[in-house]
Amino acid sequence: MTPSTTRITIEKDYLHFSCAHFTIFSATERENLHGHNYHVRCELDAQIGKDGLCFDYNEIKTALLNLCKMLDEYTLLPENSPYLEIIPDSNAGNGVPGTELVIAKFGAEQIPFLSRDIKCLPIRNVTIEELSSWLLRELDKDVSLLNLPVQQVCLGVSSGAGQWALSHWNPPSAHTE
Repeated sequence: MTPSTTRITIEKDYLHFSCAHFTIFSATERENLHGHNYHVRCELDAQIGKDGLCFDYNEIKTALLNLCKMLDEYTLLPENSPYLEIIPDSNAGNGVPGTELVIAKFGAEQIPFLSRDIKCLPIRNVTIEELSSWLLRELDKDVSLLNLPVQQVCLGVSSGAGQWALSHWNPPSAHTE
């Protein structure tokens, strides 16, 4: 009998994060600061092994939960945006921990944030498509997808009902048993 491939979908109520952001459309246009309750799901294609298992996916669930916790209740800023400069304000805070400011400079706007309230990510824009791609790269760092017998990973991020961005990853060589 030929080996069977299946898709494992991990979509738990606890895989979510709430954060503020603004999407940047151009050098002169951006959204107002607002928030979303983002949801995360992951699908993995793998062969079913002789023992009836693809792999133990508790490690992936834990890694996804940790990534969601890392982003929860922050304002997300894109470090790699060509239109946004993120500047630490060394004059603010008077040395009091937690009161340092970071200025997000967009054109002529200087948007101040407490440094403790922001998370700067190495992305170009805070969009679901950039977040899904970044989360997939972070998942790979944490779980080491190269060592799992998976043929494809699809990580999705939703900013609301019916609106998902899905990023895909195929290992350099699909593992088989």
